[in-house]
Amino acid sequence: MSDVKVEKGGQAYFIRFPDGSKAWLAFKEEGGKLHLIETYTPEQHRGKGYAAKLVEAAVEDAEKRNLKIVPICSYSVHYFIRNKEKRHLLDEPYASMSEEELQNYYKERLNAEKSKH
Repeated sequence: MSDVKVEKGGQAYFIRFPDGSKAWLAFKEEGGKLHLIETYTPEQHRGKGYAAKLVEAAVEDAEKRNLKIVPICSYSVHYFIRNKEKRHLLDEPYASMSEEELQNYYKERLNAEKSKH
């Protein structure tokens, strides 16, 4: 997976797979903030770290461009739960959330996504 190339086009970061499918992270940039809206990995490629690669690309991009991150999709919230050292990139109120508050927000986002599908 180290040779995975994350591309950016339109309002998404994405990975193209040899089978023609794509994993993607949809975003919206507005007012100095990068809103991470939705992450998708095709079923056959799940559990291999591709979503993490997508969020890492967005985090690197935000850091380089001095943007704050608004985590909306559950996977992006999960990423910041696991990578505490990157939380300084979060916009408020997320940057100030306690571990418990971030966990609760993650559960809220996960439930909202499940009810949508």
